[in-house]
Amino acid sequence: MKFFNLRQLRRAHLYLGVFFTPLLVFYIATGWYQTVHPDRRKGLGEATGVVDKLMSVHVDQVYPTDKAVAWEPGPFRVLVVVMSLALLVTITLGMVLAFRSTARRWPVWLSLGLGIALPLLLLWLGQRYE
Repeated sequence: MKFFNLRQLRRAHLYLGVFFTPLLVFYIATGWYQTVHPDRRKGLGEATGVVDKLMSVHVDQVYPTDKAVAWEPGPFRVLVVVMSLALLVTITLGMVLAFRSTARRWPVWLSLGLGIALPLLLLWLGQRYE
């Protein structure tokens, strides 16, 4: 029993992806920056530059300004949770499309297997023992 046809899946994948792309790019960029610059500021009061303030959005879900005396991160956190759920749905739709759109499925399985195995291998190779 098919709940959605391929055209509906593509359309849902397209609109979810396009809607959440700006926020996803923001989180990817700020997450990348934090990965390569581990000396980030810890408190909101330490955020002085634009980059530091963007890191506060990423970590604390607030944009610190000199004039604000308090912040309410709840609404933005809800948006981030919705974005995360939509990303999971979009990824699932993309996987369904990948398997349903091709006659040869082994390259899709190979890509999926490598996408799981390579990060695990790199994490394992990065371990040091005494």
